[in-house]
Amino acid sequence: MTTPKTHDVAVVGELYIDHVLSGFTTWPQPGEEVVTDAYTREVGGGAANTACGLARLGRRVQLVGIIGEADAPWFRQRLAPYGLGTDGLRIGAGHTGISISVSTREDRSFFTHIGVNKALPALLADPATVADLARARHVHFALPLEHAVAEALLPALRAAGCTTSLDVGFQPVWLPDPANHATCQAVDHFLPNEKEGALFSGSDGAVDYLTLAQRLALPHPVLKLGQRGAVGLGGDDLCAAPPPPVEVVDTTGAGDAFDAGYIDALLDGAPLLERLRRACICGALSTRVAGALGGIPDRTELWSTYEQTYRS
Repeated sequence: MTTPKTHDVAVVGELYIDHVLSGFTTWPQPGEEVVTDAYTREVGGGAANTACGLARLGRRVQLVGIIGEADAPWFRQRLAPYGLGTDGLRIGAGHTGISISVSTREDRSFFTHIGVNKALPALLADPATVADLARARHVHFALPLEHAVAEALLPALRAAGCTTSLDVGFQPVWLPDPANHATCQAVDHFLPNEKEGALFSGSDGAVDYLTLAQRLALPHPVLKLGQRGAVGLGGDDLCAAPPPPVEVVDTTGAGDAFDAGYIDALLDGAPLLERLRRACICGALSTRVAGALGGIPDRTELWSTYEQTYRS
């Protein structure tokens, strides 16, 4: 029986506080110190990025994850400008996940503390969480779902009338493991980028990924191609969408913004080509400013860009 829906989308994943330090001219040797005045503190993690993107597009979104108690007021304040509440955030015993990004002109490195995110599999196995997710029309997972969790959770969501999507991110252990093929088959939309698709298929080519996706009977194969747009299969037909032209400043979170545009179009019942086009717009526009959230379009800008890009 379909569960009554209170949200358009529930987005599930690891949550972080990102500390971004940039502008360094050199990388310090052990025992050395370098100094910068370029610092940003931001909500991090693919789940938050996609949830903010969907909220900017006018969707009723619940962000589901775990944070430390001391950071709850800051998350509430930071998410509010995107029209996103914190009712889906659970308080964990410990510290919120932390990611420190340090960059020079040539390279960027990350230091990450998982924090309370380690309790996420247990949270997703909780019947109360499953019931909460079931009240969304669509559930998006921005994390590598453990097989045992997926095996129990995905059929329950399908029975509740939810559609599902999955973006595991760059996971060099999870993606090549054939044990996870069943999870990719069980979700309605698997959304890797080109590097992730190569890990999944064991080959560098988009064609090889799509061939494997067909062989595994993945329901709606899609592959993000960065500046070249995206491709997807509708039955035996290949659809390709280029992105709109933008001056790229920072690609952080572009794939997460792509997911938001894709899911938004999916909720409208749009065909594959339109889903890919709207996803490419959201991904491309998100790269116009530094950080993952500042360039996310609203619905007016999305449709204005769509008209200029695909109907001119």
